[in-house]
Order: sequence, then C-alpha cells, then structure tokens
Amino acid sequence: MSLVQKKGLTLFDYINYGLLLIISTVCMLPFIYVVSVSLTDASVYEPYKFYIFPEKFSLAAYSYILATKSFKHALTNTVFITVVGTILNLLFTFTMAYGLTKKTLPHRKFIIGIVVFTLVFQAGIVPNYLLIKQLGLLNSHWALIWSAMISSFNLIVVKSFFDSLPSELEDSARMDGCNEVGVFLRIVLPLSMPAVAAFTLFFAVSHWNTYFNALIYLSDAKKWTLQVLVKNLIMDANANSVDGVMPEDIVLPVESIRLASVVIAILPILVIYPFLQKHFAKGVLLGSVKG
Repeated sequence: MSLVQKKGLTLFDYINYGLLLIISTVCMLPFIYVVSVSLTDASVYEPYKFYIFPEKFSLAAYSYILATKSFKHALTNTVFITVVGTILNLLFTFTMAYGLTKKTLPHRKFIIGIVVFTLVFQAGIVPNYLLIKQLGLLNSHWALIWSAMISSFNLIVVKSFFDSLPSELEDSARMDGCNEVGVFLRIVLPLSMPAVAAFTLFFAVSHWNTYFNALIYLSDAKKWTLQVLVKNLIMDANANSVDGVMPEDIVLPVESIRLASVVIAILPILVIYPFLQKHFAKGVLLGSVKG
C-alpha cells in the first residue's frame, strides 16, 4: 500500500488540489497586483510593470485619497446608504416573509402570486426611473434605498426558512400569552439568526456596491457613492475626479491613486465577511430546504 493510499488521498486528489491551487493563484494575481501598486512608492514605480511585492513601501496614495473631500463625501454617502438600507431591507423582508407564512392572512395566495410575478417580470430601467421621478426622489440617497427595498427572490427564500421552523414553538408562545409581534421577536427571530446574518451580508454588499442606480438617480457629485467615485477615478486619465491638495514635493502616479481607491472600496467587505462566513453558509442552506 502506497503512502498516498495510507493517507486516504489518491493521485487524482493531489492532481485536483494542485490544479485548484494554480487556478486560485491565477485568480489572486490581479488583486495582488492592485494592492502592490497602491503601496508602491512613486520614486520606484514603473508603468506596465507587474508588481507582486512593492519595491519601496509607501502609503502616500492612501493618505492622498483619504484626505480629499470627494472621498469623504462618497464614503459618508455609501456608509449611510449601506447601514440604513440594510436595516430597512431586513425589517421589511423578514416581517413580510413572516406574514406570508400565515395561512390565515387574507388574500395570501394572491400576494404570493404578485411576488412571484415580479420575480419573473420586471418593469425595466425607464419605468423605474419615471417612478422615482414621480416620487420626488431623484438626486436623493433614498432613491437608492427605496428602489432596492425588497427583493422577490430573497423574500421567497426567507419565507421558506420560516416555513421550516417548528410551528409548535409558536403555538406554545401563544399559549403563554404572546401576540404575533411577541412570537416573531421572541421566538422566530432568535431562531433565525443564521438567516439574518446571511441576508445582512447580502444586503450590505449590494448597497455598498451600488453603482448603476447611483449613476442614474444621482446627478450631484457630492452625493455620489464610493463606487461611482472609483469609476470616475479609473476613467479620468488625470485623476481629477478627486479634489485633493498634494504637497508640491510629492508626485504620485495616477495608477497608484486609482488602485488605492479600488482597495479602499473593497476592503470593508473583505474585513466583515470572515466574521459572517459560518452564518452565511448555514443561513442560505436552512432557507433552501423544508422539514
């Protein structure tokens, strides 16, 4: 018996793991390049050169980006949209999903049918824009929040998760004197923490990465989100989209500023994700089966 067989791994397993490692490394190389260039000192930076490690470490690009008014406005706007939008997403999605699990709800099947209909058929960009305009939400952060308030797909998944919970627990809570609000807050919600964690991550990532809706609904540069600002930095050859003031003795390459803004834009999600990862996987699986 070979050493490979004693460890329970076959030759195919080692080949498979080796290929996955190579593919993972190739996928990570662009991210490594972005981080490396953003940390490279301007005195040693060479265009069109691939950097794995900075030849000379410098945080000048990050200091420049973080000191600009445009970035501060964009970061504040994005944090506001993400926090408020995520809270409202959780509130409306979970309360509506819980209500749809009740067979005594009037016109329950009709409401579920409407939800499924919107999942298959969507109005499109122009009707949504006209709706936001009629509501007076153009050039407002609330246009980004209200337009993404409830996702039909997420609502159905959360409803399926609630359907999988034992109904006996709710019945016992009602026997103890809890009303429907008390049952939801004291019984259902604590049992739904994995789903809450999973969808918190879903909603937060969606709002943090808001780009297209912000591009359509926001015309004031002071109300731009972080993703719109990063897009303007990348597309503007002179990096004039950031109104910072650099010391005269420091000249930063445009590429460093661009890539530093990219790293800052994705860093919060990378930091938060590991803490929610175990709840993320568990919450999605619980919402996908019943019984």
